[in-house]
Amino acid sequence: FFFRETEWGIFIAHCYQYERGRSTWVIETDAETFAKAGLENRDEEESRTFLEEVFREELAGHPLLVNRSIWRRFPMMRLERWVKDNIVLLGDAKATAHFTIGSGTKLAMEDAIALHDAFLASGDVAGALARFEAERRDEVEKLQHAADVSLVWFEHVKRYWHMTPVQFCFGLMSRAKAITYDNLRLRAPEFVDLVDRDAAEKARALGFSIPHDAPPPPMFLPFRLRGMVLENRVVVSPMCMYSAENGVPGEWHLVHYGARAVGGAGLVYTEMTDVSPEARITPGCAGMWNDEQEAAWTRIVDFCRAHSRAKLCMQLGHAGRKGATRVPWEGMDEPLAEGAWPIVSASPIPYLPHSQTPREMTRADMDAVIADFVAATERAARAGFDMVELHCAHGYLLASFISPLTNRRTDRYGGELANRLRFPLEVFEAMRAVWPEDRPMSVRISAVDWAPGGLTDADAVEVARAFVGAGCDLVDVSSGQTVPYQQPVYGRMYQVPFSDRIRNELGCATMAVGAVTDWDQVNTIVAAGRADLVALARRHLADPHFTLRAAAYYGYRDQHWPVQYEAGAEQAYRLAEREREQLTELRLAARPKPHYREAAE
Repeated sequence: FFFRETEWGIFIAHCYQYERGRSTWVIETDAETFAKAGLENRDEEESRTFLEEVFREELAGHPLLVNRSIWRRFPMMRLERWVKDNIVLLGDAKATAHFTIGSGTKLAMEDAIALHDAFLASGDVAGALARFEAERRDEVEKLQHAADVSLVWFEHVKRYWHMTPVQFCFGLMSRAKAITYDNLRLRAPEFVDLVDRDAAEKARALGFSIPHDAPPPPMFLPFRLRGMVLENRVVVSPMCMYSAENGVPGEWHLVHYGARAVGGAGLVYTEMTDVSPEARITPGCAGMWNDEQEAAWTRIVDFCRAHSRAKLCMQLGHAGRKGATRVPWEGMDEPLAEGAWPIVSASPIPYLPHSQTPREMTRADMDAVIADFVAATERAARAGFDMVELHCAHGYLLASFISPLTNRRTDRYGGELANRLRFPLEVFEAMRAVWPEDRPMSVRISAVDWAPGGLTDADAVEVARAFVGAGCDLVDVSSGQTVPYQQPVYGRMYQVPFSDRIRNELGCATMAVGAVTDWDQVNTIVAAGRADLVALARRHLADPHFTLRAAAYYGYRDQHWPVQYEAGAEQAYRLAEREREQLTELRLAARPKPHYREAAE
């Protein structure tokens, strides 16, 4: 790849050799640059002359060869059916994969193999074609998704132009998720050493003392939000336990949060903690509206503070139209059969057709809810929490104002996005006013609704911009759960691109969350500058000591271990070193031999 910045914008050359001394050059630029350079009015010869000048240094006097070399937009093909009668489409004819991942030929060949296998497994043509389409579609869609992620990176390359060359290059290489921090270390260990040093230098610029000779993996770099300093970039994501009694966290919560704090994560979030009895999702939800609850949370904070270096964040929220439901193991989102409380929302739209219909909030309701959030925020400060987060995602009360799917109001709190943000911003500003100045605040948002007519990732940038302007220190970027008919596109780290866009367009701190499952992914996200912090939920349920085990795997000795666990730490480091050596040996042995042509002299 060659990237060239010109007076009109950025041009990219995608180059690959097809015979000795010759390579295909695919030139890409964005629509704005294309228009500014006047390329729509240039013929093939004029375009060649123009591009030879742009890439004069790379071409080193050689000409660009043309052969009907015309500008075009990349065609996106996604067919609902690949088969008609006895005709079947393969490769790009049925599903395009952007050229930046170099998978067009691979796609067609694997289609042919799958079609052959389908004929071997079926007794007739119709059955074979149906089997091929059914069994092959998932793999093709995964490849197309990876290609789409790559396409978006190149289309928005200007978003990353501020990065150091090393970080830019690492982001380029890891853009489609096929290459990650750990497997790149197998391919190019010297380059990953550069990535580590580059990330460490950024931390030094923030005032942290990081060793020059052996900087840690990016996930173990410290991070600061106002007066709060985190030991590493790993976060225990907020996860509702549905195990409180009358909103009071009990022994389960003490053990749950204590274990994860001791497990080494830099920041531990509470579950969504409700600001009033009517704000609960279920009868088992935790709260922060009375003295008994405040005392119980203080006990948890005190334990974590005494036995770990983790910082603690209380997430405050209001369920809105998704309230008064059963605990999940008795029926996810199902309304309570008895004992339900009245619920409110931006508009009187039930979550499920048989859910309780919420009452549309009045101004008096808004004032009461703001007062509840303020009181809970003051309690969180007294309990000793280091940070507080306002939950504005997942279809709960404040999210119901932000999304056009759930806000049908005709007053000053409905309509355009600025109006829909008005009440959530009022809540945030009231909380910020009573929260200690030296302690940070974050906001969780749903970047997209995954449903037609809902929030888009462009909207998410504006939502984040509004909260950052109001004093938000960290944007916690999630998505969806707004409506039950959503159609999310799941996959590894599937929500990270939303964090990436917000962070690199606004220049604010973000936290990525969603299908992040291992420390390799955490390092990849942080090193590429897609988020500052990375939250893991389910992985921490199964493995409270995720961060300690990651430290052992990488041989990172500066991670804090409780004194009670020091004997186990030594064993963990020895076993992890042996395991990593064996795993590396196996991966290197399994690596395909490179096939390439020598470049012409």
